[in-house]
This record gives sequence, structure tokens and C-alpha cells, in this order.
Amino acid sequence: MSLFARDVHVCVLGSGSAGNCTYIGDGKAGVLIDAGVNTKQVMTRLADAGLADAPIDAVLITHEHSDHVGAAAILGRALQKRGKPVPFWMTAGTAGGIHPKAVPEGIELVEAGGTVPVRHLRAECFPIPHDTADPIAWRVHVGSLTIGVITDLGRPTRLVADKLAGCDLAVLEFNHDEERLLNGPYPYWLKQRIKGNHGHLSNRQAGTLLSDGLTPRLRTLVLAHLSEENNTPVEALAVATDTLKAHGALGDVAVHVGRQHGALPPITLRTETW
Repeated sequence: MSLFARDVHVCVLGSGSAGNCTYIGDGKAGVLIDAGVNTKQVMTRLADAGLADAPIDAVLITHEHSDHVGAAAILGRALQKRGKPVPFWMTAGTAGGIHPKAVPEGIELVEAGGTVPVRHLRAECFPIPHDTADPIAWRVHVGSLTIGVITDLGRPTRLVADKLAGCDLAVLEFNHDEERLLNGPYPYWLKQRIKGNHGHLSNRQAGTLLSDGLTPRLRTLVLAHLSEENNTPVEALAVATDTLKAHGALGDVAVHVGRQHGALPPITLRTETW
């Protein structure tokens, strides 16, 4: 059996507290990671990206916060109308914490560290530190490519850095600037939650994680889950750029910034697959 080349499309449909959803597929199989964006917007944004007919064979959920799973029930019904039921993969802790109105049909359970086959794709999950019952991040393997979506974690860990090191494309959280957060309008308890060990990555922490997990394999980086109140694309980009420059990788890694209220243009990568 011989290898052949195929395009893989990665489209960050929304990233931030307004809703999170990312599409990964190669024209023959595909997944959505998270279902926090309004279902109508998911379909509209896919169509605008030229992916209206892109296959969606599974939805991979990271945790139960509404900006990651709030549209799951409606999305599941919409996908079923497209032709067949679609499984929603998540941990038992996540399944138990979803708001009743958001619970989708077709929940399938996976343990952190487990692997899920999605046709010829392979999705693996791993634990991250966040203030939910059993949160995970996902990597999707498509032929020779690995795409990681790593957001909603309060601190860098060695495991996460190791998983990042195996990615060709990474969607990585750059949530807040620490000074903006501390001097901003949020109440004290919320500031403490965000900057805590189970909250969200600051730009500085994200830079540390990127530094620890950076390898020559990484070719595309999407800065994700930026806070509208406590961060700016300029500040996040500055940290990412400085980190890449320090490692001599500035010209080797394409950097994009995810959007709260809209999709990024699809990123197309080339893979070898059977």
C-alpha cells in the first residue's frame, strides 16, 4: 500500500469566552473540537470558509463550561439531520457537569490519556489543569500530521509541553496579560480564579509553555482564547514572537490570532496518508 498526499483543513471557528469551536478534517473525515459556538454560526462560518460540505464524524469536548459545550444539544440534532448521528466524546466528569439543556445525544466516554478512532483519523486526549471535573485537551492525528488544541489551563505542565512538542499545528491559549487582569474591572474573586493554577494561561505562561514544547516540527501556531478585557492581539503576538525569536524559529512558524466573534480563514496543511 502506497502513501499519497492530501490537504488537511484547520478552521478555528471561534475562540474565547464568546464560544469555542475548531474544525479539523481532510475531506474524507473530520471533527469539531468543542461546541461553544451557536450552531447556526458554526454552519455559516464553515460555509464561508468553503467547508460547507466538510465531513463531521465526531465532536470532541474538552470540558463542561458553556463556552465549550453550550451548543452541543442543538449541534447534535443539526448534525443528525445531515445524515447520521454523530458521537460527542468527553470524559465522565465533563458529561456529569454539562447543563441539562446542553446535553447532546450520543455521548461517548473517554478517559484522559485515551485515544478515539474517527474513521481514518485518530484523536487522543490528555489531562490539563482547569477548574472543572475532568478537563482534557485534544490532539488529532491525520496521516503524518498532528494538530493540537490546547486551551483552558491554569499553568504549563511537563505533559502538555511534551504533547505540544509533537504538533505540526497548535491552537494554544494566550488568555490574558497579567497587569491588565490585575488592574482591570473584574471582581477580586474572578481575577484570582483566572490567574490561579486551574484558571487560564497568561501571555507569559503561554510563552513559557511554547518555549518548553517548541520543536522544529511546529509550523503553525494559533494564539487562542484571548480575553477581550484583559489582553490584546498585539501583546499576545509580542510574547509569541519574542519566544520564537529566542529559539531561532521566528521565520519558521506562521502565527495567527484566533477571533472571539468569527472564524479565521482555514489553514491548509499537506499530509501523507494511506
